[in-house]
Amino acid sequence: MSSRFLDLADPTFDVTGPEVIGAREESWWARTSYGHAVLRHAEVTALLKDRRFRQGNARWPSQNGIHSGMFSDWWHKVLLSLEGEDHLRMRRLLNPAFKQGVISAMVPSFTQLAHELVDGFSERGSVEFIKEFAEPYASRILCRLVGLPESEWEQVAHWADDLGKSFGVRVKEDLPRIETALEGLYGYCDDVVRDRTAHPRDDLVSDLVRHQQEGKLSPEELSVALVFLIFAGMETTRNQLGLALQTLFAHPGQWELLAADPDLGRNTVEEVMRVNPTVTWITREALEDVVLGDELQLSAGDIVQVLSHSAGTDPRAQPDPTFDITVEHPMHMGFGGGVHHCLGHWVARMDMAVALPILAARMPDARADGPGNWLPMSGNTGAISFPIAFTPTPRLGPQ
Repeated sequence: MSSRFLDLADPTFDVTGPEVIGAREESWWARTSYGHAVLRHAEVTALLKDRRFRQGNARWPSQNGIHSGMFSDWWHKVLLSLEGEDHLRMRRLLNPAFKQGVISAMVPSFTQLAHELVDGFSERGSVEFIKEFAEPYASRILCRLVGLPESEWEQVAHWADDLGKSFGVRVKEDLPRIETALEGLYGYCDDVVRDRTAHPRDDLVSDLVRHQQEGKLSPEELSVALVFLIFAGMETTRNQLGLALQTLFAHPGQWELLAADPDLGRNTVEEVMRVNPTVTWITREALEDVVLGDELQLSAGDIVQVLSHSAGTDPRAQPDPTFDITVEHPMHMGFGGGVHHCLGHWVARMDMAVALPILAARMPDARADGPGNWLPMSGNTGAISFPIAFTPTPRLGPQ
């Protein structure tokens, strides 16, 4: 039996730190402020496939003392919180826009955008990475994918940033900012829907409007889905890019390898998400009374957290879990699993696989220029600001 308690709700707690690693060595599970936690790769993999559990995400507001209001109402309707037929129906409607072939066709535009953004600071030899690269890169790609005016990315990104705090352990104290952002995004999306209703285009918003007109989803479901896609698509990639550079700077030889071989971009993304994921834990809820591993007794409704870093670096799953972009390690947990596997995983995988080699090639001696400002290492994490210095390099111009 495990008696170790991990205080995931504490903003100072580090889910990648020695306390979690020590707990993993003692047992495959531990107690936490948000239910139990599973710590080892084999048990995590089994849990994510176990049909006796569902997502469990809908319980997040109440776990943090939020039982009503705009945020709570919206949260219970987003794709992450839906189950059963409603979840399958929404995924079927959204899936075509996120297929691998659709995203692959966008790769040249990802390349062009990455170079354009680096050109904005390459001759200066310094950059505030989140503001000047990660956020505009993630936001502008999302605008292109969904069909939003790219010129409006800054306002949309500001709302998405504030709404992203809903995945953080400070969610209750951030609630006023979250609900202000939610109100702004709802209003913005309603305007976009009205425009596409009157002037359909070849984009995801127009497709969803058509589905709504055909009775496949309600007007409310359309608004909820758009708001969720905008904030989730921007927030995750932006955060993961900052974490990627943090990880690569800690392993400079890997940065040099990536600069020399852009084909390592895809594996770099997987490696970074294995050892330094923005989604630090994934939630599951027991649908019935369950006994896991002959020792952990759960009742229906009990919450279990999958700790992504702990599972991804578990030495039982791989002889050498050291960060190495040339090695294909066992699957990480950064995109979840089962029927709730991340809808936008191809977007995140491909846009980061394009961006990271370009950044390494154009800033070969890049290094952190100070500690930066980071979200807590529990809940969804990432850099709020991350200053970087490097030897100035010339602009490349249009690609």
